[in-house]
Amino acid sequence: MVQIERERDPEVLRQVALLLDRENRSLHERLEKLVREIASLKGEDAATLQLQIDELRELLAQREQTIFGASSEKRPRKEPAPEQEPPPRKGHGPTPQPHLPVVEQLHTLQEDQRACPICEGSLEPMGDQAEESEEISVVQRSFVLVKHRRQKYRCRCNAAVVTAPAPPKLVPGGRYSTDFAVEVAVSKYADHLPLERQVEIMLRQGLETSSQSTWDQINVLARELRPAYEALHPRILESPVVHADETRWQLMTRKGSSRWWVWSVASRDAVFYRISSTRSAKAARPLLSGYRGVVMCDGYAAYKTLARAGPGFDLAHCWAHARRKFIEAESGYAEACKPLLEWIGKLFAIEREAPFSQMPECPETLELRRRLRDEHSRPLVREILTEARRIEKTVLSRSSLGKAVAYLLAHWQGLTRFLEDPRVPLDNNLAERQLRRVVLGRKNHYGSRSRRGTEVAALFYSLIDTAKLLGVEPRHYLLQATRAALHTPGTVLLPHDLITN
Repeated sequence: MVQIERERDPEVLRQVALLLDRENRSLHERLEKLVREIASLKGEDAATLQLQIDELRELLAQREQTIFGASSEKRPRKEPAPEQEPPPRKGHGPTPQPHLPVVEQLHTLQEDQRACPICEGSLEPMGDQAEESEEISVVQRSFVLVKHRRQKYRCRCNAAVVTAPAPPKLVPGGRYSTDFAVEVAVSKYADHLPLERQVEIMLRQGLETSSQSTWDQINVLARELRPAYEALHPRILESPVVHADETRWQLMTRKGSSRWWVWSVASRDAVFYRISSTRSAKAARPLLSGYRGVVMCDGYAAYKTLARAGPGFDLAHCWAHARRKFIEAESGYAEACKPLLEWIGKLFAIEREAPFSQMPECPETLELRRRLRDEHSRPLVREILTEARRIEKTVLSRSSLGKAVAYLLAHWQGLTRFLEDPRVPLDNNLAERQLRRVVLGRKNHYGSRSRRGTEVAALFYSLIDTAKLLGVEPRHYLLQATRAALHTPGTVLLPHDLITN
């Protein structure tokens, strides 16, 4: 008997899949027959019966998609016509490396190789002429033990002895430098390396330390950078449009593991995270308290609760989320979903003609986007609304297509807000892209071991992701911000301050 969970032969697995598919279809036909008989006995009309059968077919299609289908949301691209030959691909050549230091190595002939192959005379160098080529190599990171010698000075009167000042340290009298603490923080929160893994790497490079020592360093570093972290939030709330999203986070203590949540609010030049024990509106309120503008988000109820609580912000909803609902329903309702997905795709294509690339945007770009949306997006939106209302009357509300249409219509006001304000984007992808880094970190080090750990994680993710968003090297920024805070306690240095115009 074949044990499927242990079988590795592709041909055997293919045969098993075919048999299961055949059996599944047979059971589905039997179930469809029974549904017809039950409906006949109940006296239900043909339309209701057909809707129930369609729902069964949808469930079958969803199971097949789950087992055999791809998980990507990307739509299949149209293949070029057979008579059209694809254009030849051009090579891009080596990637320029303007930021790498250049180390020149001169290769010479050995003495016994400097004989002319023709006359056996002596070969002499041709001045500075040489053949050049480039090679990218690596210099291994190394740790050093720096001994600070503070010179003492005295006057001839022997009344005073002065010692040169020591460089500022995170921990007075501590053994680790600011550079070391920043290296650990960047490795964990930008490169997603858990502290235990960093300790193993450091040991191979000659440094003996512990995960507790590395945690102590980033913990103290976070205290020095807290004013900068807290300054990010009000800066983001000055933007006319902000993005909000959330994802789960794990808090692992000695009492057990519990699910916490990472809340994010972002503008186009900054992102701010806060990790909370709840996903309720109570946790979201501090992030958006006092904000006046437009919040781009998904359909989560917490944002709606805050928006209804009083005058403040308006909600704009994400077309990518609405599109995702129809992609999930496509396996069972391909024909019905096809026009809606095509129209939504055209909305995104229109947005690419006036992308959000400048900070702040110039009036010409805003006017171009407004005109494109008025001329091209509005007619598409009307088509989508008309088709959605038509479909709503023809499908069961509990089906995947019924749920997709219900989501679309329930959030219609927020989905169409982009037509009234050219500053509002079509989707919430900016916030989702930023949260991907948090999710990567969560997958690598699983979460935090204490409430203080959640605070440190939120701080470093906020500062590092903001630096990346602005094109500022995170290690350089954290060093500059920490040195400024040590030199003058309370100093706030944001990544924006390091941008060179």
